[in-house]
Amino acid sequence: MDLTDQLNNYCERLGPEFWSEPVNAITNAAFVVAALAAYLLWRRKTPDDWVALFLICVVLATGIGSFLFHTFATRWALLADVIPIVVFIHGFLLFALRRFLNLHWVMSVSIVIGFFVLSPMVGEVWAPLIGSSAGYLPALLAIFVVGGFFYQHDKALAKQVLLIGILFTVSLTFRTLDGPVCIQLALGTHFLWHILNAAVLFGLLRVLILHRAG
Repeated sequence: MDLTDQLNNYCERLGPEFWSEPVNAITNAAFVVAALAAYLLWRRKTPDDWVALFLICVVLATGIGSFLFHTFATRWALLADVIPIVVFIHGFLLFALRRFLNLHWVMSVSIVIGFFVLSPMVGEVWAPLIGSSAGYLPALLAIFVVGGFFYQHDKALAKQVLLIGILFTVSLTFRTLDGPVCIQLALGTHFLWHILNAAVLFGLLRVLILHRAG
């Protein structure tokens, strides 16, 4: 496997050129905006919370990595796209379990390790139906599960987590539809995944920050 191999994963891409996915590439600015908005909130509410700052940086890296993938469209760019997403999912889950549900570190780490091991299996089961979007189903389920248990501790913030889960469902739907609607809509729908998913990540960071701020 050559890291410089060209990939053609999305409807908008018609060739190997750098700007073959202009809308998919440009809409990654939504992640930069999400990271900046979360950073300003962090500065105002919890400037001593280094966990939140780290996750904010990961969101910024997500936007950069996704931009690289939708421009260079190579295997190395795919890694730059995927790795920050994986880091955010597992990092946020770890601290959500610790902070929102008050679980012990040992229990929290054990759950995250189990989540990491089992997630690919879930993706394989659902991949024939929804393609590569199946890899995000465990993250979607985790949002609703954590939000449900969190409801016993903080109803207001838990409702926000559950609403974010609904938004993520819509976002994931647009990601899944990119291929099936390609014939009717040459632009595809992946760019909507970028915009809505940036809102999801900001929403999660906002809950994390507000919870820490009390």
